[in-house]
Amino acid sequence: MTTYFLSVKDMEKAKGPDPELSFEGIGPDKLAADIAAAMRGDALFQRWRAKQPEPDEVDPSLGVTDAGASAKGELSNGRTDVQLTTSLPMRIVKHRLNLLIGSSWELRDTR
Repeated sequence: MTTYFLSVKDMEKAKGPDPELSFEGIGPDKLAADIAAAMRGDALFQRWRAKQPEPDEVDPSLGVTDAGASAKGELSNGRTDVQLTTSLPMRIVKHRLNLLIGSSWELRDTR
């Protein structure tokens, strides 16, 4: 398991490029819950895949999940910090975060 320490400086800009897949909540708890759900299940991946020009050609390894993923969010120094613990590789974490909150997140550390 890897723990990713993420931060979002401006929650108002924490939106993915597709409104139908994007984070729509307010606050660190909702953000952490949505991130954890995106890692635990494949619903976000399946919705994204269905929107692709050739859904059957999407690499199925992008849909891998981690039922044990967890996330905790908190406000810290004017930003939202999220601690995500998962067995998923960074390429999957990055893909899901980009769908949910676009490029508004920053990886601060890993353990």
